[in-house]
Amino acid sequence: MRSFEDLVAEAQAADITGWGLDWLEGRASEERPPWGFAQLLAQRLSTVQAALDIDTGGGEVIDEAPVLPPRMAATESHPPNLLRARQRLGPRGVDVAEATAERLPFANGSFELVSARHPVRPNWPEISRVLVPDGLYLAQHVGPASAFELIEVFLGPLPENRRARHPDTEAQDAEAAGLRVETLRTARCRMEFRDIGAIVWILRKCPWWVPGFTVDAYLPQLRKLDQNLRRGEPFIAHSARHLIAARKNG
Repeated sequence: MRSFEDLVAEAQAADITGWGLDWLEGRASEERPPWGFAQLLAQRLSTVQAALDIDTGGGEVIDEAPVLPPRMAATESHPPNLLRARQRLGPRGVDVAEATAERLPFANGSFELVSARHPVRPNWPEISRVLVPDGLYLAQHVGPASAFELIEVFLGPLPENRRARHPDTEAQDAEAAGLRVETLRTARCRMEFRDIGAIVWILRKCPWWVPGFTVDAYLPQLRKLDQNLRRGEPFIAHSARHLIAARKNG
């Protein structure tokens, strides 16, 4: 294995735009939820006339769909991701708007389908507002205590935070906004990190995991993790995901 310094330097220089995880190939892995979100979404997109993808990242999930509806829109707020999404999806006729979920720049009842994979913070009243009656919200959300085995290495125990993003709470919030939850499935998936570069890279890509993360600020923790990894012990964490399908009341 290369030196700690080389692995960290490489991870700090690597591209982190979009939602793709190709850089981790051979260095880290994560089990996928059993429902196959990209395929489910692609099937739905082929059946509607107008759809919106929220927090689209670099547009990776939408671009997997072989058929897009006549009107396909997406939102993204992070400038590097926004540029990547427009480059990727623009040639397919997708309107990628710079916006957060707090205020979607679309008229009431604009879409038959609203989707999201790992939305930053779902705004249920806004989702409901832009859906037509009987329109569907289909999403894969990050669940409670996702990757907290790794996060708590750096931040210490976070018992209150571990209860956030609970699927039951999100279902209640969706129904309060006028949506009827039809599907709610959960999964807890094994994650393995095999070198310190993979850990540095994922903490850069997901800055909300350890806010203000820098190598210098957390050097002792990184050094200790690196020592364990060099003994051939991958760092194990678990991601939490839930699939939610909720239909707007007619």
